[in-house]
Amino acid sequence: MARRAADDLAGLMILSAQTWVELPPQTRPAFERELLANHQLALRDTPAGKGRDEWHPPFFYLLEDALGRRLGHPLHLASETTAAGIWYWADLPAGEGFLAVGLPRARIATQPLPALMLAIGGSFMMAIAIAVWLARRVTAPLSRLDEAAARIGHGERPELLPETGPRELAALARRFNAMALQVRDLLSARTTLLAGVSHDLRTPLARMRLALEMLKSNPSAALIARIDNDIEEMNALITTLLDLARGLESETPVDTHLAEMLAELAENYRTFGRSLTIRCPQGIHCTLPRRSLIRAIGNLLQNAIRYAPDGEIELVCEKEGENWRIGVLDRGPGIPAERIATMFEPFQRLDDSRSPQTGGAGLGLAIVRELAKANGWQVRLENRKDGGLAVWIESTRAVI
Repeated sequence: MARRAADDLAGLMILSAQTWVELPPQTRPAFERELLANHQLALRDTPAGKGRDEWHPPFFYLLEDALGRRLGHPLHLASETTAAGIWYWADLPAGEGFLAVGLPRARIATQPLPALMLAIGGSFMMAIAIAVWLARRVTAPLSRLDEAAARIGHGERPELLPETGPRELAALARRFNAMALQVRDLLSARTTLLAGVSHDLRTPLARMRLALEMLKSNPSAALIARIDNDIEEMNALITTLLDLARGLESETPVDTHLAEMLAELAENYRTFGRSLTIRCPQGIHCTLPRRSLIRAIGNLLQNAIRYAPDGEIELVCEKEGENWRIGVLDRGPGIPAERIATMFEPFQRLDDSRSPQTGGAGLGLAIVRELAKANGWQVRLENRKDGGLAVWIESTRAVI
């Protein structure tokens, strides 16, 4: 911009000198007055001299270069100090001679140092404003995260954090939300487990108390056997709860022949007098947590034997691509579609009476779900078209 302004001013100075020499002598004074009033340029026929290299404000160096380019030879402005201030003059061609054209230093109202300081100050203030905005953008999510973490530490259930903002903070919020959901599920499971245990232990304890009172007045082997049965029932419930807790533990995968493993399981459960059919291709070897899979399938077989007293039970193994799936299929009454999702929760049973004669504690499927979570499997319940229930354990990361 400074170079363009200097070039325009140089052209105006040269044009003024050429115009002056072409005007009639009687109109030249009016032209000089108009030029001075409107453009702050002065004309005189006294030579300005060649000038010398001396310090000028930066703009006048650009003006010298512009005049030199237009005239075809270097030109230095001659400075002159008057009562009106400092003037700079240049001898410019006018007809067959030269005419001195001058301008006051005050005409160029540039102030580089104040402008530089103003630019630095403005940049500094803008940098502070951007820094404050960035700091708030970063610290606000961290403050929300700190508050939510403190609420979780106090056992509360905070709202999920918005997964917005910078990529790292969004990823952190996403991981925190996943952790918060897991903590929420654990708190819900803990509440359910405590409520279920207290409910299921209360009945055998009441029977034991009654039997003890009866033993005081009428000792008998039948009462002692009843107490022993109640103790076994309580022990079985506690053992099942421990199995549920151990379901969260990981296990080292080992090479497993699926057909042989299912044959061993079927042989163990044929002692219940049920017909078990195995449909599994030979030669399928998988690297997987064998004991966890046996525990999961065993729980499914127990449920099938308990809730599907009639009909055949099938153990099915299928290979799909690089993954496998194992299903336990029965011909029982099945599960209403609206209750399938809740059957994996602890102490969930179709029989709301929770009678020991009609079922277990309602922890079998919950244990299977925890085993599946620990080992990266998926569990699906679906009603069969011809009646009955199919429960599938599907692998998504097994090496086959």
